[in-house]
Amino acid sequence: MDALESHNLMPTIAANGLSLAYEVEGDAAGSPLVLVMGLGMPLVFWPDAFVAGLVARGFRVIRFDNRDCGESSKVPSGRLPNIPLAIARSLIRLPVRAPYTLRDMADDTAGLLDALGIGRAHFVGVSMGGMIAQTLAAHHPARVTSLTSIMSSSGNPRVSRARPRALRALVRRPANPADPDAVVAHMMRVFAVIGSPGFEIDHDLLRGNCERVARRGYYPLGTARQLLAIIATGDRRAELARIRAPTLVIHGANDPLLPAAAGRDTARHIANAKLMVIDGMGHDLPTALTPKLVAAIADHCRAAETSGDAREGSAEAARAIAPPA
Repeated sequence: MDALESHNLMPTIAANGLSLAYEVEGDAAGSPLVLVMGLGMPLVFWPDAFVAGLVARGFRVIRFDNRDCGESSKVPSGRLPNIPLAIARSLIRLPVRAPYTLRDMADDTAGLLDALGIGRAHFVGVSMGGMIAQTLAAHHPARVTSLTSIMSSSGNPRVSRARPRALRALVRRPANPADPDAVVAHMMRVFAVIGSPGFEIDHDLLRGNCERVARRGYYPLGTARQLLAIIATGDRRAELARIRAPTLVIHGANDPLLPAAAGRDTARHIANAKLMVIDGMGHDLPTALTPKLVAAIADHCRAAETSGDAREGSAEAARAIAPPA
């Protein structure tokens, strides 16, 4: 069995033809802020302190499980993708077939806003989630008040190459995907490789977060398909040039999975993007960095809300979802 059973069901909502599991925290009158998680990780992997910090800043924080993850809809395709072949084809610029792409996942996210009756929101995405949020900002500009892309990339293959050890850790599977203990042990090993070398790991906290993922439903087939979606989508630099939302790019200087050059390249291709490169940060959200990250994101969001473009876009988005007279 590829998926562990979930024991903590959360509400679901129909979006883009799928059922998406989601959670909302904070004042209903607060500015909506959507967190988009990375490869294979359900919404419960967002650190509690990170979410609480944004809620304390007055945001209405919305998290959800991406398709093929957690308690959201799974794609009806049972064959495990050949990831090495897909990578090889992409490197020589041959097309890669996939059940869906990052554009589809961005449309899922826009559909979530529709279902919740939200016209426009701030978007914060990590890793694959950053790619989804970028794609959303490019194709649904009226829905995005601001964009924060963390430890992500533009899809430019020249700057997105992981260190071999980090890539091996990412694609390796647990000894027994149906055994919660094996899943937790696997995830702990992965983050020991890709985590932040400049900050002490809170092993108990990390283990607790990994256990939450295992309980929610570990689904390696879905993770492989999400990775295939990234590969099939390819280089998105032309898309990034279309983004007009105020953008903050945050990247770790010591990220072994997506090097800092990927963050710099992302910022370079988005008009007026701000770049924050953090020494000692790898491919995770270290506890010690939570106050700094929350403050940077909150300040960026509030600045975007006061800009003329954001106010105009909010009115446009509200008209877009208004019911017909």
